[in-house]
Amino acid sequence: MKLEKRSEGGPIEPEEDLTPKGKKPVVVYIMVLFIAAFLLMAWSFASHQRSNTEAIGRLQSSVTAMQGVQDRVVSLEKELKTTQDRLQEQEREADLQEYELEASSRHYQALEGLYSLERLYRQENLEGCRKVIDDMEENDLVVCLSDHISDSEKELGITVSVRERYCQLKEAVETREAEAAEAPGEVEP
Repeated sequence: MKLEKRSEGGPIEPEEDLTPKGKKPVVVYIMVLFIAAFLLMAWSFASHQRSNTEAIGRLQSSVTAMQGVQDRVVSLEKELKTTQDRLQEQEREADLQEYELEASSRHYQALEGLYSLERLYRQENLEGCRKVIDDMEENDLVVCLSDHISDSEKELGITVSVRERYCQLKEAVETREAEAAEAPGEVEP
């Protein structure tokens, strides 16, 4: 019965429109979505590309700045090396001058000691002579006395070197000291 009523009531119409006209809005909607997605992807790609280009530009400028700094560091290292070399050379020169000054000072002290020894010997001050001799030998000043005669000394008629003169004076002082040590023993009252 129910079936009959339906058939009696007229033709049955489908609830959905299955014709191509009904599918057109869905296809348009899907196309719009695809186009929108494509545009969003293109915009995202362009945005990332611009961002990457800016980052690459910043990196390149950083690299350029670092190369400039590195070049400056290299030039400063070369300058430092040159300065250190000059400083070492000046230190060597200063050491040499200090050594020469010390040698000159010791030579002067040795000559001064010889002069004092000769003066005290002429005054017959054997005690003073002994002090000078002991002082010169203790401070190793005898080696500072030259044992050759310079041309200017030869022109002045000097025939004995400074060291030979010291040895002569020392020998004379020791001889006189020995004589003085023997003499008081002989003259006992």
